[in-house]
Amino acid sequence: MQREIASGSIGADTPDWSARVYGKQRFAGAGKTNEGLLVPLERRLAQFVLPRVPLWLETYHLTLLTPAWSILMVAFSYLAGRDVRWLWMVNLMIVFHYFTDHFDGKLGKYRNTGLCKWGFYLDHLFDYVFLSSILIGYALLIQGSLFVVLLVLCVFSAFMFHTFLMLAATGEFRVSFSRFGPTELRIALIIINALLAKFGLRPLKGALPYVAFFGVVALGVLAFRAQQKLWQSDMQAKEAANTE
Repeated sequence: MQREIASGSIGADTPDWSARVYGKQRFAGAGKTNEGLLVPLERRLAQFVLPRVPLWLETYHLTLLTPAWSILMVAFSYLAGRDVRWLWMVNLMIVFHYFTDHFDGKLGKYRNTGLCKWGFYLDHLFDYVFLSSILIGYALLIQGSLFVVLLVLCVFSAFMFHTFLMLAATGEFRVSFSRFGPTELRIALIIINALLAKFGLRPLKGALPYVAFFGVVALGVLAFRAQQKLWQSDMQAKEAANTE
């Protein structure tokens, strides 16, 4: 099981780079539990990339690039409404966002920059901005389906809300669900956009209601399991307190 766990402290002089990046952190939000399918490959990629990032490029530079990718995402989606080949530029923005979003926190921990809480706040605020830009882009592609797009936005926002609630309740920042994490979601979006560029936009309008429906089902299962876990945790804490 590949895990990125938060809580504790690792010094900047730790010889093992992976201990600095993936080990226990002082701030719970600075580490993640990620069980996505591609995590092993991503760790190898990080081992290659992090020592080679130019010294002038800092963690906060990468974080602050997300609004730029988001604006360009909306612009290219607008152009794709007239020529679907612009969807390839949308895919390029997703790739750019992957690299800046995936490596910003890791670079900060690798260099011991110390911007844990700043990075946590802005990184995830901008993640929501990027998610919104994706769905705004789809709304521009299939005009007349604003309600369905808003429904999908509500569902995916609820997944983010669940993540932060569980972080507050358990101290664990889990960003993957059933081996499906942020990287897998980006790959799915790239594939969807490639198919739309190849076959046209008509399938998108019919698919979004199913995306919303299955998203609600998945969210319901996730919430049911979460409340069971928290109930059990509360009862165990109550029993422990009563035996003291």
